[in-house]
Parts: sequence; structure tokens; C-alpha cells
Amino acid sequence: MVAQPPFNRWLVVVGAILIQLALGAIYAWSVFTALLTDPAGPYAFSASETAWVFSAGLATFAIVMVLAGRWLPKVGPRTLAVSGGLLLGTGYVLGGLFGSSFWAQLLFIGLIGGAGIGLGYVVPIAVGVKWFPDKKGLITGLAVAGFGFGATIWVKLAGSWFGGLLNTASLFGLPGVQSVFFIYGIAFAILVLLGSIVMINPPEGYQPAGWTPPGVNSHQSHGAVDFSASDMLHTRQFYMLWSVFMFCALAGLMVIYCIKLFGIDALQHRGITDAGVITGTAMAWYAIFNGIGRIAWGSISDHIGRKAAIILMAALQGVIMLMIYHVFIAFGLVNGFIVAAALIGFNFGGNFALFPAATADYFGNRNVGSNYGWIFTSYGIAGIAGPLLAGYFKDAAQGVTYPVIWMTPFVIAGAACLVGAIIMALSTRPEPPEGWRRRRSDRETAFSK
Repeated sequence: MVAQPPFNRWLVVVGAILIQLALGAIYAWSVFTALLTDPAGPYAFSASETAWVFSAGLATFAIVMVLAGRWLPKVGPRTLAVSGGLLLGTGYVLGGLFGSSFWAQLLFIGLIGGAGIGLGYVVPIAVGVKWFPDKKGLITGLAVAGFGFGATIWVKLAGSWFGGLLNTASLFGLPGVQSVFFIYGIAFAILVLLGSIVMINPPEGYQPAGWTPPGVNSHQSHGAVDFSASDMLHTRQFYMLWSVFMFCALAGLMVIYCIKLFGIDALQHRGITDAGVITGTAMAWYAIFNGIGRIAWGSISDHIGRKAAIILMAALQGVIMLMIYHVFIAFGLVNGFIVAAALIGFNFGGNFALFPAATADYFGNRNVGSNYGWIFTSYGIAGIAGPLLAGYFKDAAQGVTYPVIWMTPFVIAGAACLVGAIIMALSTRPEPPEGWRRRRSDRETAFSK
């Protein structure tokens, strides 16, 4: 479906935010982990089991997004978004009705819900880049900002707003966790359906008023050369971007999974009695700054360049991960923990503005939906490695004092971010694919005749 004039392109941003508010559900997982791992509760999952549900959702999200990028030109953005919203909502509703066991939650929340997110996520990015070729960094940040802000809404609704749905909801006699899953499934489907109304491509050859596209005679121009997915996969730059995204995402996803478990251990070790309330506040600030970081880093990259922004973001994230306990918590206690969580969320959110825009810069605007899907598979790997890294050390450290439990995974994640900054510093924009050179030569020959 193609928009017909007049059409205000900023409506696409509004629709994108509505969709992403729902898709950000997966980042609210930490609000459920304390109840799911309570030995006296109805679930009594291990930390590793709750990590597997989260990781399955992230991995499925990433894998399905590759397929969604290929389906997008065939079925259109609106149809793909609607399909994602219905699948996500169905997964959470079924998780509410039948999610009393680990395997049921793995299937309904992790696999079906994750697949719904993967179908819907690529749509606002691909449509937004086409409508805003003049503001790729900013618009990708805005298009995915709702993902971070949505997590704040779902965390606070479940944990504290209006008494907290986890404490007050009891639909069909279901425990609080499953009742919240059911309610959220309905809400997610409605939000995505509303946002999908304006998921429409611009007319062929569309250019914003007053904007001059980069010259196609120079492959160094941002997004001037369109790589197919096959061409892209034959470049070393793809693997460099892929690995940097994986290292940076690993740190943020590990913290999303363990922020409540880690925060309670850390603060109680320092003598703080209301650790549960503080970690809920930290989770909310993490999610808020996750959303802010998407907009801020996208805007920053439009001014200093995508490469410089990614290097800066990765290096800053690495330093914070290495300092989180011995500096932020040991000396700052409550405020230090909240500040550290906010900063990690801020940098983590930047990934989702910078890497789609970098994919468009390196490999072109036309195929950004399918190309970014391949880049995004790194997020799926990080979604498995990050949470399981924290869950493994938590489960393996029974009876061991707190600092020993958490230092190793945080050091590993911090070092990975620093390695990512180095790899990005060594990257350069790829040479045009052979097919592009041949087509350009044919055009020049025809012109000379």
C-alpha cells in the first residue's frame, strides 16, 4: 500500500510509537522474575528457567525479523504489522490462560510472543526510513523509542501503579502473573492494530520538500548504493556491524533480565531493607532512559556520524558495566544503583537507533528492512547469551556472598562492549557490489551515446 497525497509523514512516527509501545513488552520481563522464582510461590522457577523464557523471546524475535524483512515487500507494511500484533496478543493471552508451567510460558510468551514482536518490529523502521531519508538517525530513534517507553508502562502497571496489577488482578481465578499476561495480550493487540493504520509506504521516488538526496556518483554517500541481502552478506562490514551490535546488546539484555535479582542482592548486601521498591524504581528509570537514548543517540549520530556515535556509545557502556558495583553501588548506594541503571538503559537504547541507520548508510535505504533483519540476528544471540550468563552465575553461586556472584558476568559484558568499540573504529563503508558497478557502467555508456 502506498500513501496518496496529501499525507503527513509525521503520522508514521505516531503509528510507529503506538506499535513499539506494545512490542516493548518483552523488556518488562524483570517485573515478573521475582514472583516466578519465589520458592514458596505457584511457579518456583529457577533463575535459569526465567532466563530461558526471556532469551527464547529475544531469539525468536530476531529470527522472525529476518523473515519479516523478506516478507515486507510482498505483503506490505500494514498487513505485516497487523499480523505481528495479533500473534503477540495471542501469545500473551494463551500465556495467561495456560502458563502455569515453565514449558507453557516458554512456548506462549517466549516463542509465540517473540514471533509477534519479530513480525511487527521491522515495519516502523523500514517505513520511517523511506519517509525520512533526510533524518535517518532521528527517525529511527523516534520509531523505536516506544519500545523502551512501553517497558516503563508495563513495569509500573504490573508492579505499582493503581496498586500494581500483579497484586490486584485475578482474572478467571488465575494467579497475578497469568492475569497480567492476559490483560497485556489484549492491550498489545489493540495498540499494534491502531498503529498499523498509518504504516504506508511513500510514493516511488518520494523526496521530502527542500531535501537534496546524496549524489549516486559517489559510493561514499550515505545510503547512495543499495546492496541486496546477498551482496551485504559477502562484505566484512556486515560481520563487523553484526558483532558490535551483539557485544553491545549482550550487556543491556543481561541487565534487563537480572536488574531486579541483581539489585535486591546488591542493596541487601549493603544493608538496604527496601531493596524491592528501589529495584522497581531502577527498572522504570532504565526503561525511560532506554527510550530517551534511542532518540538522543539517533539525533547525535546525525551530527557526528554513525560510526563515531557507535564507538562512543559502546565505550561508555563498557566502562559503566565495569564500574556498576564498586563505584556506583559501593559509594552511591540507592542513588548510585538507579543512576547506573538509567545510564545502561540510555546506551542500550542507542543500539536500536544507531544500527538501523548504520545499516542504511552502509548498505542503502531501499533494502533496509531485509538487510537490518540480518544485522538484527546478532540481537538474538545476545538475547540468549546475556540473560543466561547472569542466570548461570546466580544459580551456580548458592551460598556464596554477593560480590562473587555478580562480578564475573558484569566484567564479561563490560569487556565485550569495549571490544565492540574497537571493532567499530576499524570499520569502513563497503565498496559498491559488482552488480551496482555494472549497472552504473551501462548507464554511463548509454548516456555517452
